[in-house]
Amino acid sequence: MPTPTLSAQGLEFAQALVRMNTVSENSNLALIDFAREHLARLGVTSRLTWNAERTKANLFATLGEGKPAGVILSGHTDTVPWDGQAWTVDPLSAVVQDGPQGPSLYGRGAADMKSFIALALANAERFLASDAPFAVHFAFSYEEEIGCFGVRELIADLRDAGIRPLACIVGEPTMMVPAIAHKGVYRYRCCVRGKEAHSSLTPQSVNAIEMAARVIGKVRDMAEGFEAREPRYEGFDVPFSTASVGQFHGGIADNVVPRDAEFRYEFRDLPTADARAMQAEVRAYARSLEPAMKKVAPDTGFAFDTICEIPSFLGAATDPVTKLALRLSGEARTTLVAFGTEAGLFKNAGIPTVVCGPGSITQAHQPDEYVTIEQLARCEAFLRGLAETREIA
Repeated sequence: MPTPTLSAQGLEFAQALVRMNTVSENSNLALIDFAREHLARLGVTSRLTWNAERTKANLFATLGEGKPAGVILSGHTDTVPWDGQAWTVDPLSAVVQDGPQGPSLYGRGAADMKSFIALALANAERFLASDAPFAVHFAFSYEEEIGCFGVRELIADLRDAGIRPLACIVGEPTMMVPAIAHKGVYRYRCCVRGKEAHSSLTPQSVNAIEMAARVIGKVRDMAEGFEAREPRYEGFDVPFSTASVGQFHGGIADNVVPRDAEFRYEFRDLPTADARAMQAEVRAYARSLEPAMKKVAPDTGFAFDTICEIPSFLGAATDPVTKLALRLSGEARTTLVAFGTEAGLFKNAGIPTVVCGPGSITQAHQPDEYVTIEQLARCEAFLRGLAETREIA
């Protein structure tokens, strides 16, 4: 098989997207406008769905209008920040230089995951000219990095419009090895209201930190239980569900019994587990502590907020979309990934899904993030193969 080469336009588009600062807290409209205008020049109309402030948008476009069903190429437009990281290049430079694995494109989002979006756009004309009996859809979302918020609006819009795609390929970095499963990511905030008092009068108080600590202990006990008793799902780096506390805030002085405390925690559940049941167990335990708290002060208690709920994903090596990805990538195996993606949301919407894209997650979110030119060339060959595909199987 000849070694694939990266097109000049593919690299040009990847550099252009990396140079846009679309950190999740910023607008992504520069990137969306770039994609929409490129597609418009080819005669393709884009559907946009917006956040409440209309500062961010998802883009959905169909290349091959009128064909009975299509394959989604899905990517998120936002990136994580780089504050405090020791970069040796400008994170927005999109410079190409030699790296540990050969010539590489450097910059925030190079691997995760602007390059996939760029290569899809660079091959839009090829998809339009394709004789394939299915369309190709582009689905580019906002705020994936902070909770997969944008894609929910995009999927709802597809449902309301009666658009029923045949399959979805999420182009997260998997080194072009099709991934058929990942854990879910469920994050919550617990706010504890106690009753303050001078620390010499503790029986007249409810110590919010101590009450929070009891619930944190419950989360830790659950984590140890998963490790000790949960059936293993081999193939994951950690083959059982996990739970951990990431932040804690509380107290104002050493001699004041704290009235308020807050902590944040997460579950990463196996595809065979139930994170919502885990959260229900935490809430039930907290409620069991409240009667004693309210005997001291009626307005004490626990309040829970959901930060994000990203469902796990479970496909299969026998799924037609997985077979397609294996054939196009030239790989003989599938893999599982530790990180969350939008794949579970597409799958839960009834769209068979696989995760397959250029680069490695070990470079993502790191200083000097990069993707090799070889990986970009392999991805572009994958996309060109999709344009030549005559059936999904």
